[in-house]
Parts: sequence; C-alpha cells; structure tokens
Amino acid sequence: MLKGVLQYVLLSVVEAAGGIRLALEKLVELPRNIKQTMLLVLDMVFVIASMWLAVAFRFGHTDFVLGPVEYACGAVTLAATSIIFLRLGLYRAVIRYMGQQAIWAILTAVSYSTLVLGAAVFFTQAEVPRSTPFIYWALAMLGVGGTRLVVRAYYQTKLRSLTKNVIIYGAGESGRQLLTALHHGDQYRAVAFVDDDIRLHRSVINGLRVSSPRELGELIQEHNITQVLLAIPSATAERRREIINSLVGLPVHVRTVPKIHELVAGRAAVTQIQDIDLDDLLGRQPVPPHPELIDRCITDKVVMVTGAGGSIGAELCKQILTAKPKELILLDNSEYALYQAERELREIQTANNTHIDLVVLLGSVQDQRRLETLYTTFGVNTVYHAAAYKHVPMVEYNVAEGVANNVFGTWYAAEAARRAKVETFVLVSTDKAVRPTNMMGASKRFAELILQGLAQNDSDTRFCMVRFGNVLGSSGSVVPLFRDQIEKGGPVTVTHPEVSRYFMSIQEAAQLVLQAGAMGTGGDVFVLDMGEPVRIVDLAKRMIRLSGYEMDHDTPVGEHIDIEFIGLRPGEKLHEELLLGTAVTGTGHPMIMRAEEECLSYSQMHQALSELMHCCDTMDCAGITAVLSEAVDGFGTHEVRHDHVWVKQGLAGKRGVSKPAAAEAKVQSLFPERSLRD
Repeated sequence: MLKGVLQYVLLSVVEAAGGIRLALEKLVELPRNIKQTMLLVLDMVFVIASMWLAVAFRFGHTDFVLGPVEYACGAVTLAATSIIFLRLGLYRAVIRYMGQQAIWAILTAVSYSTLVLGAAVFFTQAEVPRSTPFIYWALAMLGVGGTRLVVRAYYQTKLRSLTKNVIIYGAGESGRQLLTALHHGDQYRAVAFVDDDIRLHRSVINGLRVSSPRELGELIQEHNITQVLLAIPSATAERRREIINSLVGLPVHVRTVPKIHELVAGRAAVTQIQDIDLDDLLGRQPVPPHPELIDRCITDKVVMVTGAGGSIGAELCKQILTAKPKELILLDNSEYALYQAERELREIQTANNTHIDLVVLLGSVQDQRRLETLYTTFGVNTVYHAAAYKHVPMVEYNVAEGVANNVFGTWYAAEAARRAKVETFVLVSTDKAVRPTNMMGASKRFAELILQGLAQNDSDTRFCMVRFGNVLGSSGSVVPLFRDQIEKGGPVTVTHPEVSRYFMSIQEAAQLVLQAGAMGTGGDVFVLDMGEPVRIVDLAKRMIRLSGYEMDHDTPVGEHIDIEFIGLRPGEKLHEELLLGTAVTGTGHPMIMRAEEECLSYSQMHQALSELMHCCDTMDCAGITAVLSEAVDGFGTHEVRHDHVWVKQGLAGKRGVSKPAAAEAKVQSLFPERSLRD
C-alpha cells in the first residue's frame, strides 16, 4: 500500500510540474505589455503579503487586529512602492537576460520601499513592532527578487537543453568578452576555458575553470562538446596553425573570433564567431608586403583594374585603395559584379574615414577603341589586367569565346595602353599557362606571349606579367565548394586522389601582384613563390575534421562525411607547374622570382594573333588549336572534345576538320622551324 501511495504522490508531483511548465510557456507567449502589467500586480501582492507577514512574524501569531492607521501606512507604502518600482525600471529588464544591473535595481527599489514603510510607521505612530520594516525588507526581497531569479533559472535551464556545449580556447580579454556575449545568447553554452598559459590552469574566470590543452579530449567527452571557439586574436600565425593542427583530430567543429588587426580596425567584433580563416587552412606563413613597392605604381597615380568585379580584381582594388591612388577606375562587363565591388570599396572608405575618387565603368576588354579612350580621358598611369575567363572546364565548353576573351582582351588592353602611353601594364596570369593541357591555360600563355612581344618594341609602357597558382576563396575555388558540401552533410567531391595544386590566400596574391608590377623593366615574367603544392584530398580531410565530422565509419563517435572521387574534369591535369624551365633569378623580394623564358618575336606573335583572330571569328576550333599548339610550348596534343557548338555539329574530337590544309599551311608559315604535330 505504501508503494502505491508513493507512486501516486510521485505521479502528482510530475503532473504538477508539467502543469507549471505549460503555464510558464503560455505566459512567455503573452504580449510584453501584458506580462509587465501582470508582474507589477504580482509584485504588489508580494508587498502586501510581506507587510502582513512581517507583523505576524514579530507577534509570533496571526491573531492580531490592525486599525485604520496601520491600514493607511500599508496603503501609502503600496502606492509609493508601485511608483518606485516603475521609476527604477524594474519592468523594462527582460527577466531571461537579467543581469547585475537588474538585481541592483531590485535591491534599491525594495530598500526605498522599506524606507517609505519605516517613515510611515514612525510619523503615524502606528501600533506595529518597530522591527517590522527590517523583516519586511527581507521578505519583499525574497518575493520580488526571488520570483525573478526562479523565472531566470527556468529560462536558463530550458535554453541549456537547446544550446550547444562549447569550449573557449583562450582565457584572455577576448575570451572573457566572448563568454559574456555567450551568456546573453541562446546558441552556445561555454563549459570551460582552455589556455596555454600554465599560470591560469585550475583557476576560475567568470565562473569557468581554466584547463590545459592536454585536457581537451577529456573535456570534449565529459561535456559532449560540439564546438571549440578560438579566442586568440593576437596569437601569431605560426601559433594559430599549431593550435589548429592540434585540434584537427578531435570530433569538434573549430571556429574562431576575428584576428586582432580586424578588431583594432573596427571591421569586426569579438562576438562575430566565424569558420577558420582560409589562411589557417592553407597552413603557410604569408610574407609581409613591402609598402615601398606597392606605393611605387599606385600612390598619387590614376590606376585602372580590368575585371574589377572578379574575385582577384576586387581584392586588387581593396589593396590599391590602401596605397592612396589619385583615382581608382574599375572596369568590368558584369553590372552586378561591378556594383558589388563598388559597394564594398565605399564601405571600406567609410569605415576608414578616407576618400578616394572611384570611377565605375561598364565595358569589355575586347573593345580597343573604348579602352584607348578611357586611358586617355582619365590619364591612366597603371593598369592591372585581371579580366579573363579562368574556369578550366567552362573554357573547354566554349573554346572560341574563351580564347577571344583571354587572348584578344589582353591584346586590345595592352595595345591601347601602348598607344595611350600608360606607364605600367601588369597581366595577372596563372600556373595553368605552363605546359598547358587545356584551352584556358593555352590562352593565358598566349596572352603572356603578347606582352613579351610588345615589350620587344620601343614603348613608353612597361609590360610585365605575374604568374601564380590557385587562390583560396576566389570564385570557383574548391574551399567554398567543400564548405557547401560539408554543410549539406556530404559527400565532398574530389577529382582524383593524387591531384595537387599550389595555393595562396587572395590577400597575399593581390599584394604580391602589386609589388611585382613595380619591379618590371619590360617583358618580365614574375613567378610567385607558392610554397609546396597541396593535395586536394588532404585539404578536404582537414576541412571535414575541423568542421567536427569523421571520415572513418569504424569510429562510433560523431557524424561521418565521405569523400567521393569523381575523376578529372575536361582539361584538368594532376599537377600544376609555375616555370617552363629552370632559369629563374631573384628580385630582392623573397616571394617573387623572375623567370627567364623563351618567347616569340613580335612579328611571329602578331601573325599568329591574326590567324587566331580569323579562327575565332569563324568558330574554327581546329584552327584555334593548331595555332595555339605551335605558339604555346607543351600544348601540342590537345583536341577539342567538349566545345558545346562543336559537339552539336558533330565535329568534336576531329582535329583539322575545318580547312585542314589551309590551317596547317598557315601555321607552318608562321613557325617554319617547327612542324605541325598530330
């Protein structure tokens, strides 16, 4: 029987708790003004009950009689207390986010109410014990403050069940600011600090224990941690990489607060938690730029960037802006991309309280007459030519248009610069131009040959080109693709297990382009030191693990994301190169080298350009391939297999099907020392 009674009592308690929880949830959904009114009424009930209980506790019984004077004292106290509570803002604070200021306001309000009660009792000589106000203060604090703390505790308990447990790596000022911000949010619940400083180990900061990095694994298992938040904005790049490498094998999503220079510049706040920087993913040490090199072609000069709406062009514009040009001209054929680039630049100027004239121009680099007019009208001193089609498979699908844009866009832009007597013309090239296996790479190498040919003639314009590999974060980069695939739960697609690429951050690439442009003497091919090539599959694994996922299905802990190999795409090769040969010299900059490479004479380049122009105008993909095969070293075996127009016409894969004899004879006349390769 006793067991049945206990079960009944337990069931009743559970039902009562459920009813209270349901009532609280319904109360939360009420409009704020109604909740404020209800809370005021409840507080006044607590005030009345506290005054009555204070007298009862002092007498030791409830069998007492109050007269008109005592009731008047209570009425005055009640009216004054309601005004005090309203004036001190007890109902403006949101209870679920109530902090120290709100608690102090309650303490002050109840104390003022107690003074009113004491004064009323003293001046009216009410027949109540003189200790009544003191007992009243304690009871009122318990009722008014206690109810708020109970509601706040309920909210926190509810939020805790919905939030993700996280560890803050870094117990410094940024870590403490982050912890305060997390306390007021409903997404994360910090359970511990981790810090490298052994002096902080086992200490408690803002209620959280500081642990050693060696305890991370235990803390993750003990608290079911889902994320580690890096709050180390002032750490060196080397130390950041060491910390991130130590976290790669843990089943947690690693995120970070912005770096110290972003915080100091006001471009970010500690509370802006974000994914690991691309620089940290790359794992290489960027070399600080040489300001004198950047300033040489930019400061107090009129600078134009073609392809300014692209990822490289837009970053060049940002870097140029910091060198204070006289005027910055943005040229692009994409209206939306140009609008986005201009908006970002104007936001940067507003944030830095600077003003540099920005000229936004729509136009194509294949319009030489317009380009020459623009150069002359604005008095352009320096041109950074970043306009190009760079997506390898896309150019394979659109051979004639891709070659026309990359080759003739460069020719028209450079020739117009020569005629307008522009001081410096810098071509942004690619490692895919070295022994290319695709039309994009071949077209970029021919663009380099154009500048090398122009540099052979006397000119007021210095022509040079800068060649580098893949840029992390640029449009078409694998990193945004991998992140999107990871967010969707996978699989992450990689073309081949052995494929590798050279990588550089977009900021560093832009800085090096600007510095290399200042070193040119005419026809220079500058190659950026890209470090060691990175296997794409290793980059994918690193991103998966830093996102808190596992790849080994034998591991029972955590969620899994697979890597799927889909094969090389049209025109792609396993490994890229930066140099055609081994002849390379230094420049005085540790990250920039000058390549010594053979090139065509100006007449050969010009004749090949004319034939290439005819082939592009007639959509003769076989002729385009024939000309590029002879002009570009290492491009002799390419066949047009994927061009959409040629596939539709049934000509794909058939080399020389359009005027084969004429194309072969023309190429042989251009390059008599070479024979057309099959």
